Amino acid sequence: MSVFSPQKLSVNLIQPATFARPVEGRKYTLTHSDITAELFLDIGYVYNDKSIDPKKHDEVLAEWKKDSHGRVSLLGGVYVDGGEFSQKIARNRFGIFKKEMATALKGIVYGDQPFYVYYPFLLNAPIFIHYLSIYPEFRQIIYYGTPRQHLNQIYQTSFTYDTVHRNASK
Repeated sequence: MSVFSPQKLSVNLIQPATFARPVEGRKYTLTHSDITAELFLDIGYVYNDKSIDPKKHDEVLAEWKKDSHGRVSLLGGVYVDGGEFSQKIARNRFGIFKKEMATALKGIVYGDQPFYVYYPFLLNAPIFIHYLSIYPEFRQIIYYGTPRQHLNQIYQTSFTYDTVHRNASK
């Protein structure tokens, strides 16, 4: 999954959510296929529990939240472990999540682009991901930039690839 590919992303709006509503409390459930490298994004008022594999727990969950000062952030979480895995397995899961997080966030941000037409100020909102673990070294909250930064990386990569590909075929 390491490289984000827009054509491998499927987006599902869970009714009554739309690309304009809700704002605060808007929830994202991002899952993937290990076989096809496809990403599946559900957007709604609730997380899509039906898409979550309770044995793997390798989904990324996120939502828009407002803090006590009125600042809005995209806050997410991933389940590293709850004590059912050895420290070695938890370390491996943590490493994979960290390695793949930028791709997962690109899927979430890219898949909800129409939302930013209604709320362009959210393009500059911070993104924080909470890694949930019983092991202190894996229990972290990490800042992952802004939606604008992730979209810029997608379009910059796409532009660079398309430009190189066109120039090479001349």
